[in-house]
Amino acid sequence: MALYEHVFLARQDVSAQQVDGLVEQYKGVIEANGGKVGRVENWGLKSLTYRIKKNRKAHYALMDIDAPAAAIHEMERQMRINEDVLRYMTIAVEAHEEGPSAMMQKRDRDDRPRRDGDDRGPRRDFGDRGPRRDFGDRPPRRDGDRPAREDRA
Repeated sequence: MALYEHVFLARQDVSAQQVDGLVEQYKGVIEANGGKVGRVENWGLKSLTYRIKKNRKAHYALMDIDAPAAAIHEMERQMRINEDVLRYMTIAVEAHEEGPSAMMQKRDRDDRPRRDGDDRGPRRDFGDRGPRRDFGDRPPRRDGDRPAREDRA
């Protein structure tokens, strides 16, 4: 039997319990055809990059599958019929990843840059003047250096 990763998108107006029901339904299809489903992850409701069948959001779900090709074909056939499934994708893999998928991994809070700007160094206080611009070694401008202004009549 081959190893697969399968991700599907369900409509935004179905509940999380209905998405779990869809996962169980397709899990039953795989098991009835001689396969087994390993890890199942519900990634939740996420915004779509573009509308799909008038939906701006979708429920994402991932399934790690160990099954024959016929079981995958039957599951995909049933997903094409189901109106609650917007998109699906099945990929053959060499081995399943251990632990949570990249979507479920949370980055450690210490690794992220701080939002208050503290990682940039101390802020300068300009008072009432506003920030001073540093022009380096450039000499001050003379009146003749300015570009000519055309009169508009």
